[in-house]
Amino acid sequence: MNLSDLNKVARAMVAPGKGLLAADESTGTIKKRFDAIKVESTEDTRRDYREMLFRSSDAMSKCISGVILYDETIWQEAKDGTPLVKLIEQAGAIPGIKVDEGTQPLPNCPGELVTVGLDKLAARLADYYKQGARFAKWRAVIDIGKDIPSMTAIHVNAHALARYAALCQAAQIVPIVEPEVLMDGDHDIDRCYDVTQRVLNKVFQELRMQRVALEGMILKPNMAISGKKCPKQASVEEVAEKTVRLLKTCVPAIVPGIAFLSGGQSDEDATAHLDAMNRIGGLPWKLTFSYGRALQAAPQQAWAGKAENVAAGQAAFSHRARMNSLATKGEWRSDLEGKKAA
Repeated sequence: MNLSDLNKVARAMVAPGKGLLAADESTGTIKKRFDAIKVESTEDTRRDYREMLFRSSDAMSKCISGVILYDETIWQEAKDGTPLVKLIEQAGAIPGIKVDEGTQPLPNCPGELVTVGLDKLAARLADYYKQGARFAKWRAVIDIGKDIPSMTAIHVNAHALARYAALCQAAQIVPIVEPEVLMDGDHDIDRCYDVTQRVLNKVFQELRMQRVALEGMILKPNMAISGKKCPKQASVEEVAEKTVRLLKTCVPAIVPGIAFLSGGQSDEDATAHLDAMNRIGGLPWKLTFSYGRALQAAPQQAWAGKAENVAAGQAAFSHRARMNSLATKGEWRSDLEGKKAA
């Protein structure tokens, strides 16, 4: 393991004004997104859609530091035969890969899940590295509900995240460590804070146990936020203040950066929360975005599977990327949302 190279990649992933595009939806997930815009999900339509994003040169070169790909996409070529990985590299961004294989029910823990995919991961990482991937992603899912999460679910998922991270670094790939505490329930922001604190403390305990070099990784956490069904939604300021306090409590300063997931927030909420955190300032790590839906919902609508809408799709993507780029510097304002790229 060359730690200085891993640290260099990790720092490039959280470069000022830039963040990550999570384009790693599984085939099942992207089918749901395409169903919503009445586009048939085929290998070609998925390729065309992602090619449209990766060829958005303004957004890609100025606002996107890296792209998380799905296994299908990392091997695909654009219509003209250029590997999609090359399009990302030509834009000055870093290709990455989602390596977990989804979730399974956790035995003896009703309603809880464990992420799988560690078997043969070392061999897969070597192949992905050859294909150009320089970072990877693994997502653990922690749900909040009556009597959950259990300590079992937190421990098992943290252990798997740390094993994955150690394997990545051995393969000279920067791990994005993603423990997502879901916002689906009716819990309030304080319950989210408490659960996320337990999860992050356990994750860093496991990372140290498995000798993961913290300066060669990126954390992708949820924000401290009210559950979607909670009658009292926390304000932007409260989410920012509590999330920053939480991270200062749990995340060692040596970690180069934190790239938040949007986790079902609206496009604008995800941007506003990130901006408010960066306005607090004085943080030991860079705070940026690793958004999927919050970057892609608008371009999907604008594109709607039609070749003649590619420019509109790219304009919508560029707008969202620029808004989030401003948020990484604490320079976003809500009135800028009206001034969308023509």
